[in-house]
Amino acid sequence: MLTFATRRLILSIPTLLFISFVIFMLLQLAPGDPMSQVPLTVPDEVKQKMREALGVGEPALVQYWKWLVQVFWVEPQVLIDSIFGTNISEGKQRVISWQTRSPVMDIVIQRIPQTLWVVGVAYIVAILIAIPVGVYSAYRQYSVFDQAGTFVTMIGFSIPPFFTGPLLIVIFSVQLGWFPSIYDTTHVVNDWASFKVQLQQMIMPVMVLALQITAQLSRYMRASMLDNLGQDYVRTARAKGMSESIVVMQHVLRNSMIPVVTVIALGIPSIFGGAIITENVFKVNGIGQLLITALFANDLPMVMTLTFIFAVLIVLFNLVADVLYGLLDPRIRYD
Repeated sequence: MLTFATRRLILSIPTLLFISFVIFMLLQLAPGDPMSQVPLTVPDEVKQKMREALGVGEPALVQYWKWLVQVFWVEPQVLIDSIFGTNISEGKQRVISWQTRSPVMDIVIQRIPQTLWVVGVAYIVAILIAIPVGVYSAYRQYSVFDQAGTFVTMIGFSIPPFFTGPLLIVIFSVQLGWFPSIYDTTHVVNDWASFKVQLQQMIMPVMVLALQITAQLSRYMRASMLDNLGQDYVRTARAKGMSESIVVMQHVLRNSMIPVVTVIALGIPSIFGGAIITENVFKVNGIGQLLITALFANDLPMVMTLTFIFAVLIVLFNLVADVLYGLLDPRIRYD
């Protein structure tokens, strides 16, 4: 398995390079000027010098090569410097945001904790709810629980976040006054009281995201369980006198998790992009809100970097899913 993972990691390098090249060239075709946010009183010759300082006037391939070097070499060194407190990368040119004139990765690193607080918790909550619901719905097919679960998942699929978000704000913030309507990104957790405040402001955005994820995962889990419950090995296990809990939890559930693992692993990077609406509704300054702000401001370096980060996450978690296949199904060999 280690050889397989190493080989996949090596093959992912040219894949990511090709993806980054395609994304960069597509963004070069998009209209946008880094000086669009500059006041009109600034002279044109000053704007032209600022464009040259940002490297906008250079050929596309030269810009791509500089971006590649800065992202793959300079920015990892900056991360290492921030961890160990050294100054290895001091003075090196970095990817600069057209909108804020600040290094892109510095802004991304500042936004990641807010996204993990909301999106990460929502995904964990959704998995913990969806898998048991899907297993029990399949085992008790057409029962009242199964019918209720189907109804709730249909609601989760049908209602978009831009509707459920304001609806929760009206009910729980305006009418009941239980939770704050706006997420305070400046809040710092340093004791139990501040942690409770953090939980209160996380509840509504986590509910919006977890509803959609739970609806998807529970239906996949139910369908996979129903497919395996009718297999011959299940009847054989029951004929051998195994208890129903062992048959369902050790045999059926393990085989049913194989397709669900793919949905879970590939859903992790996609949920960061899918949280754009939720983060904007609740004013969460996370990665999704940063991406939509960069798109409206024509901040191509920021959009390019964030899109590439999403591509890296997809390739990485695709590898994680393939490795988990071998752990769940002993018939799978990576020789």
